[in-house]
Amino acid sequence: NPDSDARGVTIEAKLDKGRGAVSTVLVERGTLHVGDPIVAGSAYGRVRAMFDEHGNSLDAVGPARPAQVLGLTSVPSAGDSFIVAPDDRTARQIADKREAAERAALLAKRRKRVSLENLTDVLKEGKVDTLNLILKGDSSGAVEALEDSLLKIDVGEEVALRVIHRGVGAITQNDVNLATVDSAVIIGFNVRPAERVSEIADREGVDMKFYSVIYNAIEDVEAAMKGMLKPVYEEVELGTAEIRQIFRSSKFGSIAGSIVRSGIIKRGTKARLVRDGVVINGDLSIETLRREKDDVTEVREGYECGINLGFKDLAEGDVIETWEMREKPRD
Repeated sequence: NPDSDARGVTIEAKLDKGRGAVSTVLVERGTLHVGDPIVAGSAYGRVRAMFDEHGNSLDAVGPARPAQVLGLTSVPSAGDSFIVAPDDRTARQIADKREAAERAALLAKRRKRVSLENLTDVLKEGKVDTLNLILKGDSSGAVEALEDSLLKIDVGEEVALRVIHRGVGAITQNDVNLATVDSAVIIGFNVRPAERVSEIADREGVDMKFYSVIYNAIEDVEAAMKGMLKPVYEEVELGTAEIRQIFRSSKFGSIAGSIVRSGIIKRGTKARLVRDGVVINGDLSIETLRREKDDVTEVREGYECGINLGFKDLAEGDVIETWEMREKPRD
């Protein structure tokens, strides 16, 4: 319709299994007719059919009236403005230009620009691991709900979650390109990759996850973020021994003739020397361990042994504590 100069805004958009992209639009100016070539955001197409809120078919829609529009080749985002183009070719060109500009803006925003002014901030940022996500869903409502739920996940300040892009419709090559630049994981909610996109994602090593239940997506992302947390270690006491007698050896230096008071004393473990409750040296290790004349790997509680700590300042009554660092499981 050459007289049409309608423009307006997309209120909601979703992917319908039977009808393709379905966009609810509000005409703000002019009249939108069936057959008009339109551009909404970076989506384009020809109005194939229109329906009112009761599902009745419409041929034309005037200002201040919402209508469901069928016929776009992809799904616009809620809030995208739409215009009627002079013809199909122009509609496609406008949509392509908008998509290229959007992609360039996203990529530019994603690149971390480091200057002397923000170097300290970037270094501070280095302490925070970030899980970058790209969310795609079958409707803008579902994508918003998913994003809200994911951003509420709290695993402390060490790991941050950032949604770098969101959209409605199939996962596209553009999504994979963005994910490649910023090492993002793509989450598809009730949507699948477009043709040949899976191959590109495999080739680029981009992780794509597909869900039909929001809760499952939240569980997986939370597990991934916990996996990114640096392990927390705690000190675990292995055993203690009391020095009963000190032997001097030309080969080994001071040997502590000791009795194991608790746990197990193992060769090679970390040790500290404690005298009257004060740590004399906290950075020692059980260098050699002998039982009678034999070298042994461990001695149990109640048994006597000879311990070499590679440290001279030993006294009878000193206590040798041995310990190791173990990873602490997170909740």
